Amino acid sequence: MLNEVRKEQLIKLCQELIRCPSVSGQEDKVVEAIKKNFQALGYDDCYVDCYGNVIGHIKGTGKGKAILFDGHIDTVPVTDELKWKFGPFCGEISEGKIYGRGASDMKGQLSAMIAAAAYFAEDTNKEFDGDVYVAGVVHEEIFEGVAARKISDAINPDYVVIGESSELNLKIGQRGRAEIVVEVFGKPAHSANPEKGINSVYKMAKIIDRIQGLKPTTHEELGDGILVLTDIKSSPYPGASVVPEYCRATFDRRLLVGETKESVLAPIKEFLDEMMKEDDELNAKVSYAIGSEICYTGETITGERFFPGWLFDKEDEFIQAAYKGLKEAGLNPEITNYSFCTNGSHYAGEKGIKTIGFGPSQENLAHTINEYIEIEQLEKGAKGYYGILKSVYSK
Repeated sequence: MLNEVRKEQLIKLCQELIRCPSVSGQEDKVVEAIKKNFQALGYDDCYVDCYGNVIGHIKGTGKGKAILFDGHIDTVPVTDELKWKFGPFCGEISEGKIYGRGASDMKGQLSAMIAAAAYFAEDTNKEFDGDVYVAGVVHEEIFEGVAARKISDAINPDYVVIGESSELNLKIGQRGRAEIVVEVFGKPAHSANPEKGINSVYKMAKIIDRIQGLKPTTHEELGDGILVLTDIKSSPYPGASVVPEYCRATFDRRLLVGETKESVLAPIKEFLDEMMKEDDELNAKVSYAIGSEICYTGETITGERFFPGWLFDKEDEFIQAAYKGLKEAGLNPEITNYSFCTNGSHYAGEKGIKTIGFGPSQENLAHTINEYIEIEQLEKGAKGYYGILKSVYSK
């Protein structure tokens, strides 16, 4: 399905997207580039929603299943361009690799999705039963799964393909992620008379010690529900000559299948209640962090930072259809799970939509200096997406 003309087209598309800087909340330029390419490649229509997600649509000649290819278009920032071998927004090609911020996470994958869907439509003359959607999703780097809610509400897909790097393997699950906040409320006092106050940091230290002693939940396929301290702050700050009256600690919790907002917080709430009964000076509470981000459209995304885990059976019909398509495309994928969180937390974890992950490139290239995607991987990724479409819509 990839002749020389198409290969060149795919490479140029990837370079074009890399050349549009798109830090979270500033994805407008890359959205315009994607819209232009949807039109040039023969998509039937495309639209941009209130969050700024851009969705392209190809209509089959018959009615049938809708499949969504999901690729986020936001990137992490570049902190020091001088450390890069090539300019991070140049899309330079060297030794069979395309360099640039987002090349591997995940403008390369999105380019492969956009191209593969267009080539499938062209080669079949759109004679398939169903609808193909390709979405460029905003704000995933800091709010995975939240902007995706708008997309699933709008198109209600039957199947989803997450394009995050999988080294051409087939992913059928992932741990989710939550940000848990513990707050302690003390009493200020001059540090020359600390006994007149309640030091919130001392109280928090005891809570942290108890949290470290909690036994993690575990899952045979996904591993442990890790709970780790990632941030701690006290106030007033700086605390010159004053006992801190407030302390806030943030914990990263990796979520397993079936865990709920209530079940995850329950053991922490339980021992906090015990500690407050034993210490009448302790005033503490636990909750989920609330995120609020401004989109380039001016819309605000707000929500709790709780993104569920998900896992599908290897024998599921969609999994098997995707696997068959990848094999017929000349690939040899392993069926495994993602080690990180993706937009699948919404599609599969929240909505229960049948979801897989498949993408070219190495997982450990994301967010790195001199990020790149190998052209060979890019081409194999496009072949894989094409193969999935061919298998899902085979008659």
